[in-house]
Amino acid sequence: MDNLPINRPETFGEATPAETTLTSLDLLELAPASDASRPRPGVRRVLTADGVNLILFSFLPGQCLPDHKAAHPITVQCLAGEVTFTYDGQAADVTPGTVIHLPAYAPHRVDCPGEKNKGNTPAVMLLMMHTGETAGK
Repeated sequence: MDNLPINRPETFGEATPAETTLTSLDLLELAPASDASRPRPGVRRVLTADGVNLILFSFLPGQCLPDHKAAHPITVQCLAGEVTFTYDGQAADVTPGTVIHLPAYAPHRVDCPGEKNKGNTPAVMLLMMHTGETAGK
């Protein structure tokens, strides 16, 4: 598993920097579009702020993020629908209200099972990448 891709905030494109101390985002409104012809979910980095980057994924049934690592600790939650998060052979169903945390460089994958997500309504997942960096410095 040493050859797995390592994702960093910039992997997911540009983001809006936090311009004020209080930042409010409608994450479901900002969720990226999903393309059923692609094996991977839609992805959009929506915020760079002190210590964290917020990245949204929109999965259609059958789409996945194959095994990979994050360069920073992460917290993941599902905002709509359901995804399956797998680490070290342990699978956890992530539904709205469930939170997953992993340390940096922990190999993991995310799947959107068709039997749990019907139709063309995407499962929306929020990834919080805890960079520890101070925005703007």
